[in-house]
Amino acid sequence: MLPRLPGILEKELSMQLGAFSISLAVKDLQKSKAFYEGLGFSDIGISNADNWTVLKNGDTIIGLFQGMFENNILTFNPGWDQDGQTLKDFQDVREIQKDLKAKGYSFVSEADETGSGRASFMLVDPDGNPVLVDQHV
Repeated sequence: MLPRLPGILEKELSMQLGAFSISLAVKDLQKSKAFYEGLGFSDIGISNADNWTVLKNGDTIIGLFQGMFENNILTFNPGWDQDGQTLKDFQDVREIQKDLKAKGYSFVSEADETGSGRASFMLVDPDGNPVLVDQHV
């Protein structure tokens, strides 16, 4: 756990994005899955056999997605730990979105701030990398 830092740094560290993974846009799901399994990744049983699967090695998670999007995506899942288990306490995706809006971030897509439960938003970092914050609980 990181030590608490005084002032603004403490506030910035308080945003809870949840579990992190990279979502890879792959051309051939089975070839990519075999490649990553050779590197020691295992299928964690969260998949749609036709288009995507999720693999894990230690705390590292990668999702392989065929034909679903063009670019690789940095993915955060509020409400989940690195094992895909629901956290008792977590920062809701809508609260995270409101905090980022207050800081002046622009969004590609937004969560409905009047809703509850599952929702997501997407933004793009300065280098063009898509960042998805996707809450499943």
